[in-house]
Amino acid sequence: MRYPKILSLLCIIVIAVIVFYGGRNYAPFHNFLVSLGYLGTFLGGIFYAYGFTATPATAVLLVLAQEQNILLAGLIGGFGALLSDYIIFFFVRTSFIEEIRRLQKEKIMRLLAKEGNTLFGNYRKYALLTFAGFLIASPLPTEIGVTLMASSKYISTKKFMIIAYALHTAGIFTILLIGNTV
Repeated sequence: MRYPKILSLLCIIVIAVIVFYGGRNYAPFHNFLVSLGYLGTFLGGIFYAYGFTATPATAVLLVLAQEQNILLAGLIGGFGALLSDYIIFFFVRTSFIEEIRRLQKEKIMRLLAKEGNTLFGNYRKYALLTFAGFLIASPLPTEIGVTLMASSKYISTKKFMIIAYALHTAGIFTILLIGNTV
């Protein structure tokens, strides 16, 4: 098997989706997070960063918005999401980097890179990082955006942390604003 770690990661994501979207009742978990106050917001931020728990985390943040200072809650939730993203970033940078480099040498990946260069020219790396940033800011699969940034040689850990925190905080703050007006 050429890519055992990437295949394992995909299997874990599929299993997590089955477990979390298999009709489970989230009410006790949501009530528990609400009872924790700002700690619940921090935990909601942690879960917001993972694609398979983003939906219930968004629901929790919407509920918490009615009971908390949304500016403080956004900053705290953004920090929780940053912690989750850093774990993914570190894991990809340290454990997956050899498989990512090997995958980049595959014919299909070289073709995609060539087409990306044709379409975006010198702005290819910015387009890729912008797409990754969009994934990080939204409740879409953050893992993909973080993996894209972790595999980029242009992003240091410090830059990643600043970007991820700003994007998640903006996304969570938007959710909190919506929850506060409903």
